Order: sequence, then structure tokens, then C-alpha cells
Amino acid sequence: MNRVELDEIIRNGENSGVEFKRDDVIPERLAKEMAALLNLEGGYILLGVEKDRSVSGLTRDPEKAEEWAMEVARVHLRPGTIPFWETIDWGNGKIIGVISLPADAPDKPYKAKRASAWVTQVRVGTTSRDATDEEEARLYMQSGRLQYDRKPVSGAQLEDLDLRRLQDYFRNVRRQDSPDREDQAAWMRLLVNTELMTEDRGRAMPSAGGLMLFGLRPKKFLPHAGISAVAYAGSVKDYAARARQTLHGPLVSLYNHTPSDERSYPQLARTFSDEDTATETGVIEQALHFVRRNIELDASIDEGGQRYERWGYPLDAVRESVVNAVAHRDYTITVADIEISIYSDRLEIISPGRLPNTVTVEKMRAGYRASRNELIKEVLRDYRYIEATGLGVPRKIIEGMRAHNGTEPDLVEEESRFLVRLWKSPGGGQG
Repeated sequence: MNRVELDEIIRNGENSGVEFKRDDVIPERLAKEMAALLNLEGGYILLGVEKDRSVSGLTRDPEKAEEWAMEVARVHLRPGTIPFWETIDWGNGKIIGVISLPADAPDKPYKAKRASAWVTQVRVGTTSRDATDEEEARLYMQSGRLQYDRKPVSGAQLEDLDLRRLQDYFRNVRRQDSPDREDQAAWMRLLVNTELMTEDRGRAMPSAGGLMLFGLRPKKFLPHAGISAVAYAGSVKDYAARARQTLHGPLVSLYNHTPSDERSYPQLARTFSDEDTATETGVIEQALHFVRRNIELDASIDEGGQRYERWGYPLDAVRESVVNAVAHRDYTITVADIEISIYSDRLEIISPGRLPNTVTVEKMRAGYRASRNELIKEVLRDYRYIEATGLGVPRKIIEGMRAHNGTEPDLVEEESRFLVRLWKSPGGGQG
């Protein structure tokens, strides 16, 4: 960091990624700010800058200040970390100490020591505070150390799972033996071994992923396990929507499959827009059917003079966006469904939660593979909804939109959600 960059940071004041502190604060106060920034997107702690943006400078020798800051990060943070330290000569005998904390800290949640306790901290605007239970669980999920979809769902039982779908999954998708529907003990053993159920204190309960994938009524136990789909007449949200629907039920469909069918079962999932193959559609198919009902089928003339029809958006790009939202959303955010919004000029799919730890939009565009809900992802891969290569975003969404109409899809990470925006035509408000 140079003097010009530091001057601009100070002039802009404190924010979600910048904290001003004196170097004579108690270690617990400094550790609290470090933990909060590490749990968000990293940032800077400027030692020797006052809250009013005036520069007072370090109160101790720069080397002693560095030793003190490193000791705080090692002893008063859990897990301990080694931040980047540098000093800037501000003139007039004043030195500013700069503690830089990385954006992709891998060991979330970070906790600050308070007396004999360790407390997780979060950053909200310019304030660092204790995390709620929900916020702490979300940080564990971002780190990959807690898989929400493997957690047991209290109150749910084997009877809350659709054994028809489960039998279809094991026999026709995985091609393995499965118990008769009446053999509950055998089903529990199989489902616990495949993590679709979880044992807790001697009782087997469906896991969150098991309920979302194969539950009879997932929303009974997981109110956020659904998709809110709306089609608007114009380019902005309007109460007078053209169509509005809450999509709920298990994620996967129940197919009308017979052993004599020569087609391999997973191919049916790859063409899941064929409504004739599904006896009971799952949420993913419901989403695509909603989109198909509410976008135009455009007629065009090719270079040879032949008339052909195509959807307003490439269905492969829509499907990939929906599947990614279902597989990778943050299910610890229990107050929001996935949203599909169709406007006159664009289609948006909003997934609650930030990207998983280490994932960035740039990495997604390159085909980076990471997972927040491993169990759900693996089952959807069995159904061929997810490519084993992890190249669905660059191939199906980005290249698909370029080939369809020459537009670039928007992939946008916001404070508590991730947005995929597909444009209907070039110049439709991009940028």
C-alpha cells in the first residue's frame, strides 16, 4: 500500500472493510475487529488513525507494534492467523500501522477471545458484534466444515420420505438393489448409509438433503425449500404480475420408467423438459415448465430461408441456473426462497446466500468446482442434472447465451444473495 492509497482509505472513512484503531487498545478489542473482518471479506485495520479520520500515529515503536499485533492474531484469535503488516510514514513523526486481512480466509468462523470464552464476530457496516447462531452456522457452511444438507431434521421420520422416488432412484438411477417398501428397517439402514437419513441419539431422521430431494412435503419441515416464480409484464417488479407461482415438493421427479425401456434412465433427466416422461414432476422440472409457459417462442428465418422457432432464452442455460441455485444456495438462510423473475427484457434467478468460501465470480466463469451442499449435488449428478466436469456455467450459461443472442449473462454476488441475469436481446440494459 502506498501513501496515496492510504490517504484515500482514510478520507473515505470506516466501512465494512476498514476499521480505525489506536495501538493502545486492549488485545481483545483488536482481536474482535480482526475476527469480524476475516468472517466477512477481509479488509484493513489502521492503527494510529482516530474515528474522526485524524492521524495520531503509533504510540510505540513500529517493531514493537508489529510484535503486539502478531501476538494478538496468534493468541486472541481462534484459529490463529498471520495477517500482513506494513507501516506508512505519514510525516511529522507519525507512523500508521496497517493490518491487512485476506478476503478468502479459509477457516471461518473466526472467534475472538473474551475472558475465558471464544466468541464468533461478524461485521455489519462499521460495527463488529457477536454473531447469532444462524450467522455462525452460515460461516461454518461458507468454510465447508458444516454441510447443511447432512443435518438431521428434527421431527421428521422415514414416513416423511417418498419411498416410490427412493426406490426409483436406487433401482433405476444408481442401478442397485433396494429393499421392498414394507421393510422399514432395511430402508433405514440403506438411507443412513447413504446420508439421506442421519442417526442422532439412537434415532434415524431424514437429513435436510434427503427431505429436499425425496420428501413428500419438504416445506412442512423446511419452509425455505422451494422456488418463488413470477413473470412480469414489464421490466420492473409489479404487483399485477402475469403469472405467479410457488414451486414446492421434492427436487427430483418420479418417472414412468420400466426395465424394458431401452433408454438409460439418466438420459430422461437430461431431457427433463419432456413432460410425458414424468408421472410427478419435481421442483426443478416445475421451474423449467414455468419458464417455458411464460417466455415467447420466437420464429426466425435462417440463412437458407428456412423458418425455425426457438425459445426467448436457451433452456439449457435456464436449467443450469436453476440447478445451480438449488444445489449451491445457502440453506441456513431460512427466510427466503430461490426466486425466478421473468421480465420483458431479462430473466433473473436469485439464490439466497453468498458464494461458498474461496468461490468468486471469476472462478465460476472459468469452471471452478466447489460445493456447499455436497449430498444434494451428488444426487443431482446421479440424475445428470450436474456435469461431472463442473463446466456448466462457462459452457451452458456463458457460451449458451453468446450462441443464442450474443449477450453476456450477469453473474452478480451481492451482500446476501447470488444473481444470474440472462438478457433477452443485445443492448437490454447490460452494464
